[in-house]
Amino acid sequence: MAPSDATLVERLPGDDSGDELRELYRRYSGELFGFACNALGDRELAEEVVQDVFARAWRHAAAYDPGRASVRTWLYTIARNRIVDARRRASVRPGLAPETAPESPGDIDRELEHAVLRWQVAAALARLSPEHREVIRLAHYGGLSLREISEHKGIPLGTVKSRTSYALRTLRLILDEMEVRA
Repeated sequence: MAPSDATLVERLPGDDSGDELRELYRRYSGELFGFACNALGDRELAEEVVQDVFARAWRHAAAYDPGRASVRTWLYTIARNRIVDARRRASVRPGLAPETAPESPGDIDRELEHAVLRWQVAAALARLSPEHREVIRLAHYGGLSLREISEHKGIPLGTVKSRTSYALRTLRLILDEMEVRA
């Protein structure tokens, strides 16, 4: 059985082989890269942020407290802080500054929190079955009524209702497991 995320972090200080860090990287680098890329709009800078997140996680593993947050939340917090730092540096260097007006730290925080939430919801949706994900997509993102989904998919209305109900319950459980608070 694969070790839990918390166990991997607990083992990091004595991880001479790098196996524990590699496993954490395998589990989270993709979603953290997407989050950083979305927040920064720069793939190269996003790659640097992700590398820095795992370097910091390795150096500060002893400070991780599983009672306060999940490993995912801890890594996203590190990433958020690195992104804020990268944006501050970019605003000082004109060549790297975004083309929009400077944002206040509060705006940056809100934008990053929304980006984290979008990525967490996307990750949770990916864990649903294709049938359940499809009814959520059509209802909540496509704006279709349950009756319209039934007609569009050619399935009974009762099936659409039960799939929607099950999908929303499962999604809530997944988001709770991910410690998402919205």
